[in-house]
Amino acid sequence: MQIQDLPYPDPGVPDARSGPRFLWWLGRNQLGGQFRALAWGLLHFVAVSAQPFCVGYAVQAVVDRSGARLALAGGLMALCCVGIAVGDTFLHRAAVTNWITAAARVQQLLARKASQLGSALTRRVAAGEVVAVSTGDVEKIGWFVESVSRFTAAALTVVLVCVGLVVYQPALGLVVAVGLPVLALAVLPLLPRATRRADFQREKAGRATELASDTVAGLRVLRGIGGEELFLDRYRRASQEVRQAAVRSARMWSLISAIQVLLPGLLLIAVVCYGIHLARQGRITVGELVAVYSSVMVLTYPLRHFEEIAMAYSFSRPSARRAAGVLSLERVTDTGGSRAADVPSGDLYDPDTGLLAPAGRLTAVVCGDPDAAGRLAERLGGHPAEAGISVLLDGVPLDELPLDTARTAVLVQDKDPVLLSGSLRELLDVPASGAVDPRDALAAAQCGDVLEALVQGSFDAEDPMDARVTERGRSLSGGQRQRLALARSLITDPGVLVLDEPTSAVDSHTEARIAEGVRRLRAGRTTVVFTSSPLLLDRADRVVLVHEGEVAAVGVHRELVHTEPRYRAVVTRETDEERAFGAGSEAMSKAMSAASAASGPEDEGAFRGALEEIEETA
Repeated sequence: MQIQDLPYPDPGVPDARSGPRFLWWLGRNQLGGQFRALAWGLLHFVAVSAQPFCVGYAVQAVVDRSGARLALAGGLMALCCVGIAVGDTFLHRAAVTNWITAAARVQQLLARKASQLGSALTRRVAAGEVVAVSTGDVEKIGWFVESVSRFTAAALTVVLVCVGLVVYQPALGLVVAVGLPVLALAVLPLLPRATRRADFQREKAGRATELASDTVAGLRVLRGIGGEELFLDRYRRASQEVRQAAVRSARMWSLISAIQVLLPGLLLIAVVCYGIHLARQGRITVGELVAVYSSVMVLTYPLRHFEEIAMAYSFSRPSARRAAGVLSLERVTDTGGSRAADVPSGDLYDPDTGLLAPAGRLTAVVCGDPDAAGRLAERLGGHPAEAGISVLLDGVPLDELPLDTARTAVLVQDKDPVLLSGSLRELLDVPASGAVDPRDALAAAQCGDVLEALVQGSFDAEDPMDARVTERGRSLSGGQRQRLALARSLITDPGVLVLDEPTSAVDSHTEARIAEGVRRLRAGRTTVVFTSSPLLLDRADRVVLVHEGEVAAVGVHRELVHTEPRYRAVVTRETDEERAFGAGSEAMSKAMSAASAASGPEDEGAFRGALEEIEETA
């Protein structure tokens, strides 16, 4: 896979049982790129390591006054330089390709998982954790995947050089062959502590990212209640904890780096001292001493990759664990489905609650518990939080349809929809039937002032559709974002549209106009609105009260508000005291009427009963 071929047609099915297994799976799926990087790495490192032998050969040629061997040494040196340049160039190219393609694969996997889970993702994993995984963690995972091939090339080069030194000069070669493994393994006892500190740093950084994300998301509310300073202090403390953890982690890695510098220096001193002793005895030549000395110096270069692979693994392991944790999440229902991908149309029915939304009508659902309403809305869209009986659309279980088909048939707008950054035209460029013009949808959602605000906040945007929408629409008010999201949902024109509190952040006048606009634009289409707003309820064809997970009453708003106390309590925000007082007044009125009607001896029993009812009511 090359960078220009991204994205992957299919990123595959990851092994998300653990972080190391996920890293191993990524490496196995990039064997071609790994072998290319390994080949170019071997060329580069072997060419670098061969230079000392050329230098030693040239020095000995000068000592022996041999022009032919000096010329040969020069030719070999030039050949090594070409190998170094070509190997380094293509090694860097292959390594960067491995890094980017691995990161792209992880991002595709995360995006696919987020698409499958929908709004259930942020209920099971914190939003800040998702942000950390999809940004910084992806880079660290890619770093480890690409560094494996370079480390392998460096390790093979060290082995080849040790073997070559033993053959070239056994006395000094044995010293180097014994000393190099000690250098490579000397830092192993420090790696567990360094890994723990790196894990702790990443944990603190994830918490700080989550706090920052939540603070920015609720900035308008914080400013309204004067709480921004409180959250700023919290983030300042969290960032200081991250800094302290980073300093402790850096100290450990600096110690490892110091050891990687100190021990090769000691080995070099030992080789020089022993080599001078052998040269004085005449057991080695000056050229051989120079070659061995230069080889030890040059080997510090590939040895650095031992430290890098340890650092890359230490930082990527917690990142891979978090990524595997997100990728291991599964939907309650199968995304593939067991039926043909035919989009059904008809009545929407939930056997679990008894809720029925007739085809082509506007049904309003009143539920006293907002969380229960959100879960029910997701169930109606085929995204249940728990396993259970499937919702039926025209008698067809949504759970048995492929996920794409179910989403085409039923669209659910969450109570907190997200606006992506870009132009308004791009924001409204969603899969749609084409029957609803974007301007009609914007008009129905009462987005006139939203368009004006976007134009004023954009440069050189004469057409409102070219106006820029900031990330998550943060430059807009909550009501403006809500209306823009409603317009986007109306444009899709699905067979069934489920709206969860679509007007909770707008004023009553705007809400009344939105109710009329939605009713007019969705005429003949099935629409379900979860709301407790009397303005929306009064314009619904059918109102359903869901109480404690079951349908408790069905009718129209004006009828239910007079006949159903539970409905009236939710819609009018009636308190328990007000409800008791109203019930007492009604009972007393009835009792007084009965007492007035009792005018003869034959009504004595009714009269006494009326008096008793008055006393009980009082």
